[in-house]
Amino acid sequence: MKKNRLGATHFDVSSVCVGTSALGSFPAQYGYEVNTRQAIETILRAFRSPMNFIDTSNEYGSGGDSERRIGMAIKENGGIPKGYVLATKVDPVIGTKDFSGARVRKSVEESLSRLGLDRLQLVHFHDPEKITFEEGMAPGGPVEALVDLKRQGIIDYVGVAGGPIDLMLRYVETGFFDACISHNRYTLVDQSAEPLIEECARRGIGFINCAPYGGGMLARGPAAVPRYCYAPASAELITRVKNIENVCSSYGVPLAAVALQFSMRDGRVASTVVGMSDASRIEQTLTLANTEIPSSLWDEVRGWTRA
Repeated sequence: MKKNRLGATHFDVSSVCVGTSALGSFPAQYGYEVNTRQAIETILRAFRSPMNFIDTSNEYGSGGDSERRIGMAIKENGGIPKGYVLATKVDPVIGTKDFSGARVRKSVEESLSRLGLDRLQLVHFHDPEKITFEEGMAPGGPVEALVDLKRQGIIDYVGVAGGPIDLMLRYVETGFFDACISHNRYTLVDQSAEPLIEECARRGIGFINCAPYGGGMLARGPAAVPRYCYAPASAELITRVKNIENVCSSYGVPLAAVALQFSMRDGRVASTVVGMSDASRIEQTLTLANTEIPSSLWDEVRGWTRA
């Protein structure tokens, strides 16, 4: 699998990143359970795959189970494989709005303990929309804490990972961040992250695109998943996706392959995060990433990719 330099960091990351939001078991959102052994086997298989990038978060799973299970896999593997990049995120305690600098430091301590590591390669300020920009940038606040942890060598690089594009642009423009994650906003049917991608490219910030399937609709089709970005999809969006799906079917190409490669083929995107909570998903994703897609298919779907 192709590897890309992540902005101005020293990391070369695979064009597909292993997402672990469901790895700690989150049935309320994903509709299924993930047991501990299944999660560990998924990470161990990822360690042996062409993908060298894993993304997690302090809050994924009950009580940080995503990080904890990744830590178990790291221990079982005898460490993180050479050349592998593991990114996590700082979060408030679930159910609170405490995103203070002190909470950020505690979040990092928890991640280090669960993962069994003495330093973190990349840590994102997660969902900054939970607080105001002024609170995020305040003296003693979360951004200042992350920058200080980087200065101390506890963190190699810092990123910001969130939703609202206008807010994400404000954080990127501060110059404090080495990487940026956007989710559900650069897909076959939504390119609202375009200004953010351009600004990251201009500044040499590594851009990571998360959720290329929009929560499942662009993987399984609107008949199976009539939701986009975890909310009911509009009739107009469902029609657009059905039209794209019909074009894909006429070429014998899976909709999921087109959705994934839409992100992968953009040279400004260093890596695309795909959720994986079973070892079989590693192989499935590699197959989708390597599916041959005729240029004529891209030409035919182009008209349906924008609202």
